[in-house]
Amino acid sequence: MKDRSKPISTDRYSRRRVLASGAGALAAGVAGCSGLVTTSDTEETPEDGPSVTVASFFSFYDFARQVVDGTPLQVENLVPTGLHGHGWQPNASVTERIIEADAFLHVGPGFQPWADRAIKTLKADDIDTQLIDAREDVELLGLAASLDPDEEGVGEQQGKDPHFWLDPQRAKKAIDNIADGLVELAPEHESAFRDNATAYKSETIDQIDADYRKIFDSADRDVVQLAAHNAFQYIGARYGVEMRPLVTNLAATGDVAPDDITQAQEVIEENEIQYIANGVFEARRPAVQLIEETQAEAYFPVTPYAGVRENWVENDWGYEEIAYNINMPTFEVILGNKQPAEAGPDGWANTWRNFK
Repeated sequence: MKDRSKPISTDRYSRRRVLASGAGALAAGVAGCSGLVTTSDTEETPEDGPSVTVASFFSFYDFARQVVDGTPLQVENLVPTGLHGHGWQPNASVTERIIEADAFLHVGPGFQPWADRAIKTLKADDIDTQLIDAREDVELLGLAASLDPDEEGVGEQQGKDPHFWLDPQRAKKAIDNIADGLVELAPEHESAFRDNATAYKSETIDQIDADYRKIFDSADRDVVQLAAHNAFQYIGARYGVEMRPLVTNLAATGDVAPDDITQAQEVIEENEIQYIANGVFEARRPAVQLIEETQAEAYFPVTPYAGVRENWVENDWGYEEIAYNINMPTFEVILGNKQPAEAGPDGWANTWRNFK
């Protein structure tokens, strides 16, 4: 695995530092503490330091750090460790980071309102932070029938499901978008960006896709019960499995309607489901309720790559590591391919069974 965890100072002396000192309008609307930083081993002075790209969402932060590997460019994740990148509502401390950054990597309009407000203010104040839209030209699926259409729109694409990066093939388009944006930012490193993006897509993303397919093709069951919000439709569509979320909103609030519980009970009974999945950064109450009120014995973790735990940061986990250490073992278990003790690395079942 490449060494991508070495932090360096982000203290930069630029025109944006002057702008940041008076950015009251932006401070009122956006924010947060910093998450992860990655860089190459190149050392430069603060006055002529490397370009910095700040990302509004973990998955695309991780894609970007793959693309810049071996170059002086830095990538920083704005979402704090331990928080879900979608429902997070930042405070004012991220303002200076966005203004000082050379580029702001986001997920397109309508997904993170705070990011939309930041972009609006950057444009209104003529701040030249470059904008990189990871979702540009990605074909989105319509909202699943199990999703409340009044809960949340997706910007200019109302009625669309924004969680496209769970489909590895759609994720590759985001990687291309990021590479294009970084080439515009630092054209002198175009060759490295293009080579890194190509290698990451072919060596990592395609392998993830193939390994997911093996799991779902090996299963006798084509129904998955999630005690989580509706973020996994793209995996279902890619691999031919029906994802049945218990929480039917995009924001992962944990609110569950009585009818949703009843339907979940029927799905679990009809499909003889022994284990269910729950979101790592979501409420435990719906999962516990299902365990108490159905024949399901336990729940195990899934995540839409929307955030990271502290030990994941310590182990330098990204999209790839989370797929293999969290999502894939859980899908093996809840589809009935493996018993919990057979899934994941040593001790996985003890760590994640009915996790808190």
